[in-house]
Amino acid sequence: MPSSWIEFLPTLLKGAEITVIVALLSAVLAIVAAFIAGLGRLSKLWIVRTVMAVYVEVFRGTSLLVQLFWLYFALPFIGIELPKMAAAVLAIGLNFGAYGSEIVRSAILAVPKGQWEAAVALNMKPWQRMWNIILPQASLRMLPPFGNQLVELIKSTSLVYFITMADLTYQAMVLRNNYISWTTEILVLLLLMYFVIATLVSVGVKLLERKLTAGRL
Repeated sequence: MPSSWIEFLPTLLKGAEITVIVALLSAVLAIVAAFIAGLGRLSKLWIVRTVMAVYVEVFRGTSLLVQLFWLYFALPFIGIELPKMAAAVLAIGLNFGAYGSEIVRSAILAVPKGQWEAAVALNMKPWQRMWNIILPQASLRMLPPFGNQLVELIKSTSLVYFITMADLTYQAMVLRNNYISWTTEILVLLLLMYFVIATLVSVGVKLLERKLTAGRL
């Protein structure tokens, strides 16, 4: 039996490392998917708008846990077997990308109409207008909600426990099963470690927002 809760930290930190890796990779995928889907829903081509709308509605309208199960347990039946990490990153990244697409779309639409007209008056090409004029202004509007989404994404990584991925939650549950009498201490440590990770992300996003805002003053 351990003599102190400190003896649980090495095991939990190994799990935290997996959690952070899953969160980072999922966040990258989510941001890429959010921009592709968000811009796609503003496309003049109906087929692009339709495909992006279907993606968004499917991933927003179904449970993340079910999506995770489907990618990891159902795909092998049709000959596609994904590693645990790939299934976790795809499920979480695509799910949060669908929600993030609405952030991107609404932020772009919130840019004053005069900015669009000025870009057209300068004879800019569509991609130049978007890249040089619209996105820089929209990005500031995106940061706060994206920060909230990243915190939610980190908390959602705990679901990878259900595909037996050795993340922070999985390691905590293993310790709890082995040391029942230390359940309270283990779960308190689990709570605190998620809180620390989420707080670091929140602080980082706020600092980035402050820096970008100061750069535009």
